[in-house]
Amino acid sequence: MTNCNQEWIEFPAVKRRKVQAAFSGGDITSDGGALLLRDMDRRLGLLESVNRVLHDPRDSDRVVHSQLSLLRQRIYGLCLGYEDLNDHQELRLDPALQTAVNRDTHLASQATLCRLENRMDRSAMVALHKVLVEQFIASFNKPPRKLILDFDATDDRVHGQQEKRFFHGYYNHYCFLPLYVFCGKQLLVSYLRPYNIDGAKHAWAILALLVKRLRQAWPNVKLIFRGDSGFCRPKMLDWCDRQDVGYVVGLAKNARLLGKVAIEREVAADYFEATGEKVRFFESIRYAAGSWKSQRRVIAKIEHTDKGSNPRFIVTNLKGSSQSLYDRLYCARGEMENRIKEQQLGLFADRTSAHEWWANQFRLLLSSLAYVLMEAIRRQALKGTKLANAQMTTIRLKLLKIGAVILRNTRRVCFLLSSAYPHQSLFLKVAARLRPT
Repeated sequence: MTNCNQEWIEFPAVKRRKVQAAFSGGDITSDGGALLLRDMDRRLGLLESVNRVLHDPRDSDRVVHSQLSLLRQRIYGLCLGYEDLNDHQELRLDPALQTAVNRDTHLASQATLCRLENRMDRSAMVALHKVLVEQFIASFNKPPRKLILDFDATDDRVHGQQEKRFFHGYYNHYCFLPLYVFCGKQLLVSYLRPYNIDGAKHAWAILALLVKRLRQAWPNVKLIFRGDSGFCRPKMLDWCDRQDVGYVVGLAKNARLLGKVAIEREVAADYFEATGEKVRFFESIRYAAGSWKSQRRVIAKIEHTDKGSNPRFIVTNLKGSSQSLYDRLYCARGEMENRIKEQQLGLFADRTSAHEWWANQFRLLLSSLAYVLMEAIRRQALKGTKLANAQMTTIRLKLLKIGAVILRNTRRVCFLLSSAYPHQSLFLKVAARLRPT
């Protein structure tokens, strides 16, 4: 409601005209694109699927805000750039978010959303991961021939007294160690872990569960496990060999490996000394670590630059040229790091500031669900446009953050989007693609 007694804020004049401002414009939003989130969510059935697998222990006769509306409010808020629960004390009044959540009254307060987070447990987290995997499977119109599962861990810095926080000497701060699994740009797993464990902890079990479910959906699919040297564990490689799962995994340097390519490294060093040109070539060798049952194929990258020798090693059970497996397959895993950054920097996956462990795991999964929603907009609605490969923050800025006046009566809700919005044709195209058929 407009406040007629609002005090004016004075700004420097423009051509002798006063410039004033006041927070009295009425139902105006900066998030006019929230309607696109609503349409994408309905198209996927994402949050309805989440709501079905989460138990709501509240007395239904006393519930004002349904669990589904709480999930929509929190996840749409993340997509729109509101990372903290405190933001919702004011955001709950935003008419654009209210409409997107399918309400026309105030949304839930920070306290209500906090109670939602703190009632989560392990079974809820397992159920939510199943939703992520089922969403991934449903995204294919026909069975894929090959899928590459990227595993990686990252540090999640914490600043309070959260449960299971530990200090890590390398990063020099207290943190968690979430494990992510992506297939291309699509997210399958975001699993929060304490930092006092091996970086590959539980990766084998997660890989086994994923392989089982994906083969149930597509019996003939070729699955490839890809990870850095932190996931090079003998039992995991043995399991992949037995289960006909391909792998290409980083292998840490050691004296034996370096000795096997000593001659090649000397040749590279001599050539660089003679020509001053960077030297880079590949060798395929057979190697077995002391904990391995048998020898495996190891690809060595022999490189010498002005900074000296820079050998690298990967282990694989795949066929193909050494350079192609290294450059085109293994090095492509770096793209996954961009996806993790999108989630942490753009969708606030690192806001694990709750005290309870499962509440923090739930926050990580809320960010993951926001990522799934935004990635689906990018993959489906923005295909072939200038934002087809845009980062989450760019999509938010150019597609969701739109000023609008909102008029509501008993018959309709009208979003009067800014006439100066510079991407109108793009918005119209996305809205048309998301329109129910």
